[in-house]
Amino acid sequence: MDSKRTPRVVIVGAGFGGLNAARLLARRPVQVIVVDRKNHHTFQPLLYQVATAGLSPGEIAAPIRWILGGRKNVEVLMEEVTNFDLDRHLVITREQEIPYDYLIVAAGATHAYFGHEEWEPIAPGLKTIEDALEIRRRVLLAFELAERRAGDDASLNFVVVGGGPTGVELAGTLAEISRHVLAHEFRNIDPRSTHIILLEGSPRVLPAYPEDLSHSAENQLRRLGVDVRTFTMVTGVEPGAIRMGEKCLPAAVILWAAGVAASPLGSKLGAQVDRAGRVLVQPDLSLPDHPEVFVVGDLAALKDEHGDMLPGVAPVAIQEGKFVAHTIARELNGQGRTNFHYFDKGSLATIGRAAAVAQFGKIHISGFIAWLSWLFIHIFFLIGFRNRLIVLIQWAWSYFTYQRGARLITGSTTLPGWSESKVASQTCEEEGALRKPSKIAALK
Repeated sequence: MDSKRTPRVVIVGAGFGGLNAARLLARRPVQVIVVDRKNHHTFQPLLYQVATAGLSPGEIAAPIRWILGGRKNVEVLMEEVTNFDLDRHLVITREQEIPYDYLIVAAGATHAYFGHEEWEPIAPGLKTIEDALEIRRRVLLAFELAERRAGDDASLNFVVVGGGPTGVELAGTLAEISRHVLAHEFRNIDPRSTHIILLEGSPRVLPAYPEDLSHSAENQLRRLGVDVRTFTMVTGVEPGAIRMGEKCLPAAVILWAAGVAASPLGSKLGAQVDRAGRVLVQPDLSLPDHPEVFVVGDLAALKDEHGDMLPGVAPVAIQEGKFVAHTIARELNGQGRTNFHYFDKGSLATIGRAAAVAQFGKIHISGFIAWLSWLFIHIFFLIGFRNRLIVLIQWAWSYFTYQRGARLITGSTTLPGWSESKVASQTCEEEGALRKPSKIAALK
């Protein structure tokens, strides 16, 4: 690198990791180029609120140019990265090749359907604003179609696959919507009779949390009216129905929260990846053969001092982004590198109104206090936007009053699987009857 030339740092992805790295590097004598295929940064911990009509997209997202505005050494490009040429120090997009001196890849993660990508159109996941709006459309439209076809006897079942934080949040909030928000707004159906089912393959929901918090979360979900089914593996997803081995369950809406896979860009870096596609990085978050290339956030696979893999959550990405920015700054000043150490500030998962679980070291909290902790930590410490007060007021108003002002159905007014739900219900019942032995056979 020419000592007289300003070093160029290219950051791929404007999530929590990439954005925090860009903010810190903007204060250094470097040229920063942020490349993202979207023009906005999304506060993912509140995506489920958009999906369940509690917040509008603009309240949890902000333009990347606005966030990084006023920083003269930062350039933002809305482009899709397709490959890398690490030997030539190039980031390859659909439009151009971008040279770099340092590269930070923070491309995030997407949904994983465990080899069944054909399930995605039927059971959408929740990673982007577009995903949230599609889920909102399906959920609200299901009630409208049920009202219009009240005599069809189609099962109004909502199935959430996956009992991690996203699945728990979706299931709990859907129960609140059906039991409270929409309870008295329809003439021909009773939304309170909606069946919310949460399927989890492991022995308990929130399996990454301590056992006592998992049990507390399950109890809070059941109090909200959610049908929690553990030890349940999904073997098939089809329009209007979901299959668990020999069992068949009709479903008007199926939501996927069961798996996460790293961005496909991880495999383009030429480094070793784990089963989820995450890049195995060095202790300083760089690639083994390319110390000028760093991987952060959900795309990076790194173990903590206890030998446990760091989780794909926002606090990890934020700390990694800041660490890499400091590492680059130190190296430009002629200082050596250090290893990354994650400071775990705790884990929180919200379930519903005044319902949540929280872990702060050895301190485990459930219920209202955990819910307040989730509120303040996520809103005040993770969102760095100037409109965070507006988000807080809107979100709190929705929770305290059970009112949801973003209940707009946009796009198509057809629901995948709805026309098949009655047939699926009959088919599931017939299959169950075929497998169920008769009383005479049982007596013999």
